[in-house]
Amino acid sequence: MRVCVVGAGAAGLCSARHLLAEPLVSRVDILEQSSGLGGTWVYTENVGYDDFGLPIHTSMYKSLRTNLPKEVMGFPDFPIKGSEKSYISAKEMLNFLDRYAEEHNVKKCIKFKHHVQMIKPKQTPAGELWDVTYKHLATGLSTTREYDYVFVCNGHYNTPFIPNIPGLKNFEGEVMHSHDYRVPDVFKDKNVLVIGAGPSGLDIALEITSVCSKVILSHHIKDQLKSTFPSNLEQKPDVVRIEGNAAVFQDGTTEQIDVVFLCTGYLYNFPFLHESCDIVVEDNCVEPLYKHVVNIRHPSMCFIGVPYYVCAFSMFDLQVRYFVQSMNGSFQLPSSEQMMQHWEMEKSERLARGYTKRQAHMMGPDQGDYYVSLSDEGQLSPLPPVLTAIHNDSSLRFLNDLATYRLDVYTVIDDSRYKCQRAQDMTQSQII
Repeated sequence: MRVCVVGAGAAGLCSARHLLAEPLVSRVDILEQSSGLGGTWVYTENVGYDDFGLPIHTSMYKSLRTNLPKEVMGFPDFPIKGSEKSYISAKEMLNFLDRYAEEHNVKKCIKFKHHVQMIKPKQTPAGELWDVTYKHLATGLSTTREYDYVFVCNGHYNTPFIPNIPGLKNFEGEVMHSHDYRVPDVFKDKNVLVIGAGPSGLDIALEITSVCSKVILSHHIKDQLKSTFPSNLEQKPDVVRIEGNAAVFQDGTTEQIDVVFLCTGYLYNFPFLHESCDIVVEDNCVEPLYKHVVNIRHPSMCFIGVPYYVCAFSMFDLQVRYFVQSMNGSFQLPSSEQMMQHWEMEKSERLARGYTKRQAHMMGPDQGDYYVSLSDEGQLSPLPPVLTAIHNDSSLRFLNDLATYRLDVYTVIDDSRYKCQRAQDMTQSQII
């Protein structure tokens, strides 16, 4: 089996680590368009486009620390060690990924500065294969190579989502997306409208209060956030429209602003997939995917890392092991018809529970059941439930104590239990 892995971020490295351990796999190529591994964990001050005219991939800002504790961010067989803190810096995460790749001899598989241009299925007497065309950015030469399997691991925090806000295009001030944010100094003494209260929106909104005259945080979270914010941050409902240098909100109020700062998330984007791959992204729903992993119409292609609000690296590991089990015959994937039926039923069920189409891959409280479904069908050891428990606890702490939650220190007791030393009182509490 010859396998192409797109991207040398955490998902791509994890894919290669398990593929190299599979006796039936004869070749693993990781195609990475940048000059280093790590994907979104690489920090650069550059924004816009790189030296080869490609969009800068990373959305990392200089001060970023993980918004989940390291105890749930490692791989199942390779935990993050070396820090007494639970919340660590992006640089520490990048060093961790470098050690992971070194430990599992993955670096030999990485083709740096190789940009994937086209992936296309083809029918042969031996079955369906894949033609992958990629360009060596340093030489400008393009090559097409044949593979038996394709692992798509290009991440989903690199293509900004720009909402359609009336008047935004005619705004007289500056418009910026969090993808291009690096340091707070660019907002010094300005009135900044931050749109979006996801992890990056809240984190950055709090950070820039140190330099801004005023921060207006616009969001549609139903319950008022319990975190205590500085006096120069005010929460507002959704923006209805922009008029000149003013934002008009759903409650009828207006605010004079200098900058519209979009913390509105990202789009799934696979520009290298030929239309014959039969993958469609509509309203940020990638389909048709069986268990958010398998390309139903071409089941020798998988997508690693599509779900979000998850224990990411552990989920990558489980998804990869699940798919490799199908490759080596340890279990057989359902028929295309059965997989499609499962996908449609899942979408209907999520819709009935209030999820929108745009939230098709959001896990959060559902992540535990998702992990069990993969491990059961793939005949794999399940992920320990303590990971989900810590993730859920940390997520609540993020919403309720944004300023200090990163001082919490978690300790895993066993597969089901943990203890946490809380930032606000530094007393021991054990949760089962």
